[in-house]
Amino acid sequence: MEYHDPAPVLLVAEVTSDSTAVNDRGPKLRGYAQAGIPCYLLIDTEKGHVVVHTEPSGQRYARRTEAEIGKTIALPYPFEFDLDTSEF
Repeated sequence: MEYHDPAPVLLVAEVTSDSTAVNDRGPKLRGYAQAGIPCYLLIDTEKGHVVVHTEPSGQRYARRTEAEIGKTIALPYPFEFDLDTSEF
């Protein structure tokens, strides 16, 4: 399997579905943290919330910010804007 250098990636966004939710909340979360992706945005339609994971450290993110779908959630530097989640 061929992998690409994750260094240029600033954000990964996932939208859960019935078939992907467990993978999005577990293995992908750990993999993106381990790869050093600075921001992982998870739109969890099953649980009805949006989570911004930041500050990767090993296989986890040190910071987690959560909002209900329909609210706004702040994205960190270098994005620095409030994401309106009402369309999700």
